[in-house]
Amino acid sequence: MNQTDLAESPITEPQPLTGLALFGGVLCLAMANFLAILDTTIANVSVANIAGSLGTSTSQGTYVITSYAVAEAISVPLTGWLSRRFGSVRVFVTCLILFGVFSLLCGMATSMTMLVACRVFLGLSGGPMMPLSQTLMIRIFPKDKSHAAIGIWSMTTLVAPIMGPILGGVLCDQFSWPYIFYFKVPFAILAGIACWKIIGGFETKVVKAAIDKMGLLLLVVWVGALQIMLDEGKDHDWFASTRITVLAIIALIGFISFLIWELTERHPVVDLRVFRHRGFSASMLTLSLGFGAFFGITVITPLWLQIYMGYTATESGYATATMGIIAVFIAPAIAAAVSKFDPRPFVFFGVLWLGLWTWLRASNNMDMTFWQISLPMFFQGIGMPLFFVPLTAIALGCVKPSEMDSAAGLFNFIRTLSGAFATSMVNTAWENETTYVHAELSGLTDRVGVAAQQMQAGGMTHEQTLNSLNWLLQQQSSMIATNQIFMWVAAIFAVGAFAIWLSPKPTHTVDPGASH
Repeated sequence: MNQTDLAESPITEPQPLTGLALFGGVLCLAMANFLAILDTTIANVSVANIAGSLGTSTSQGTYVITSYAVAEAISVPLTGWLSRRFGSVRVFVTCLILFGVFSLLCGMATSMTMLVACRVFLGLSGGPMMPLSQTLMIRIFPKDKSHAAIGIWSMTTLVAPIMGPILGGVLCDQFSWPYIFYFKVPFAILAGIACWKIIGGFETKVVKAAIDKMGLLLLVVWVGALQIMLDEGKDHDWFASTRITVLAIIALIGFISFLIWELTERHPVVDLRVFRHRGFSASMLTLSLGFGAFFGITVITPLWLQIYMGYTATESGYATATMGIIAVFIAPAIAAAVSKFDPRPFVFFGVLWLGLWTWLRASNNMDMTFWQISLPMFFQGIGMPLFFVPLTAIALGCVKPSEMDSAAGLFNFIRTLSGAFATSMVNTAWENETTYVHAELSGLTDRVGVAAQQMQAGGMTHEQTLNSLNWLLQQQSSMIATNQIFMWVAAIFAVGAFAIWLSPKPTHTVDPGASH
């Protein structure tokens, strides 16, 4: 029997968990997914504190975010190969415990070099946890309850990036920056030990496949170059910088070489052949557009609130977090409905709903109160589970059982990459548009002159008047730019909504035994 036969051969599946064992397994798997995704945003609001404490500049401090993102983006698509090579449960538990260990080391870091190195290993550990928590959760549920697994996993995936800035801000403000890493340690290690005891019987068959060294090298090169380019592009004025141009060329050549190699390699490190399923390809197109748009508005909103509306990091986190409240409660119900009906209309209306509320939010102004800002996001959150839960079911329901881990890895990889693209594009477009609008408003010399005369008549000095007027113009420029970004994002949501109809009508739901 050759390696391919081993990979496809049926194995006796363990009985699904029930009762307390099922509750414990779900809790541990959900915790792992939550921690891994939380780490993508929890350090964002603490960069200045970390840099100051370790004696480096804020620009160098951003490597705390970049290092984790690059390592995670590299390790996520390797999930399928790692599972075949070492077993899904073994890889998952090992990554979860290592995640706790490297979180501890991150908190203990005494230099930026040590912190960045530990963040790299943290990202490598956290990457496979996301797709494996997804497939393992589906496997431990009874077959008729697999929709609940998708709902719970989707709920943690949507809520975690929103909760990151809140937890990061509170821990950093109330304690100190190391605690944004320390608090994860007991949860990760205890969840890893519990998972080994509870779901150890769901281990997958190991296939001693050869290591695709060239594919792995090309993956590291193009993903690393692309991620660094996206993270640093805005600070280096994009392609006006030789550094960014070189990174873009390396990423492009590396990506093309990676595609050619992996599609012709007998045992690829990333199984790109799952894209032959039209349902999976259409789902990934919708995911990249919809999640990228969603991530874009979750990035720009707290920035606008903190810089121009006077909110603290914690207050802006509370305002943004309202988007995830409804998702927590209705995700399981959406998952149950998707198991009985065609999931495509759910995705379509969910993404359109997100786009509609983004369009309505494009009329924001500087006089809005906390509730005027947060309530629209609260109602917008209804679209999140409508979009993400059925999309997950479509993507994993149209691949072969042996391709489940690879499909889940690519699903999470594309989600991660679309978030990285959205962050860079939205930040750049927002700053450029703010600068452009500021220049246009400054050209209204007659009105500015009248306002300056009135302010000076009130007792302000010439310098105070100029500074005050410039800040007022900057605030209004940012508000106009923010609303314009929301309009563009709403259009992207609309395109993503219609893209799901490229998928054929699913003929079956996700099989809880579909990890092998």
